[in-house]
Amino acid sequence: MKAIVAVDEKWGIGKNGKLLFSVPKDMAFFREKTSGSAVVMGRKTLESFPNGKPLKNRLNIVLTSDKTPREGCVVANDLQELFCALKNVNGEIFVIGGAAVYEELLPYCEEVFVTKIEADGNADTFFVNLDENKDFFLSEAGDRQESNGYYFRFTTYRNKNVRKFY
Repeated sequence: MKAIVAVDEKWGIGKNGKLLFSVPKDMAFFREKTSGSAVVMGRKTLESFPNGKPLKNRLNIVLTSDKTPREGCVVANDLQELFCALKNVNGEIFVIGGAAVYEELLPYCEEVFVTKIEADGNADTFFVNLDENKDFFLSEAGDRQESNGYYFRFTTYRNKNVRKFY
């Protein structure tokens, strides 16, 4: 399992239920990485998408205590149900948010793709600071880029103590 996230300079990921920045190159990177894969998210992340619809060309799995069926999604009400669903996935699995889902599943992620945006988005929601997490190390840092007025780098962190869910 992998995670993919865009963070500001304080590891913020959102404010008032929305992304902090519009960075087209990051969105293209997200689409490229996750297309054809399974994506795991919380209910609020799903509801933040246009019309609350699942992402196209992906198996959308929603981890939520809400038992309401979600059109075009597999719903898992706890980790046991999620891990059962994930056993049947052929291909890559990406955790895509929100904060509680990232935090719960981070120990099971072998890699985390972090787009580090050089700005303060005044976030109210944060990702775990992987630079301060003893289980993770920075394995790759791309060149500094610019998109829509924001400077950023694509980075990859690896988990030294990844837990298996299968």
